[in-house]
Amino acid sequence: MDPATARMRLESLLDELDRSIGVLKEADPPDADRVQAVIDVESRHRVAVLAALRRLDDGAYGTCVDCGGLVPDGRLEARPEAARCVQCQSKRERRR
Repeated sequence: MDPATARMRLESLLDELDRSIGVLKEADPPDADRVQAVIDVESRHRVAVLAALRRLDDGAYGTCVDCGGLVPDGRLEARPEAARCVQCQSKRERRR
């Protein structure tokens, strides 16, 4: 994915997450624990997007943070904040 497209998609995703988190924080839901869980997930996603923007600025976007190999364009299309290639991400998830 070219850097301009990646930046546009990441910034759009960041705006969407910020709006969503803001709305959730202002709500007075009957199930506050569930809403807080969603806020936590979206906040972690936001951190991943910010990290991807830093990698883009550093010239490391599209390079796996674990093995140094390329993150396939298809993976970046699906998850522009992806920090790892499919193989390294699978290894990481198996360890959890």
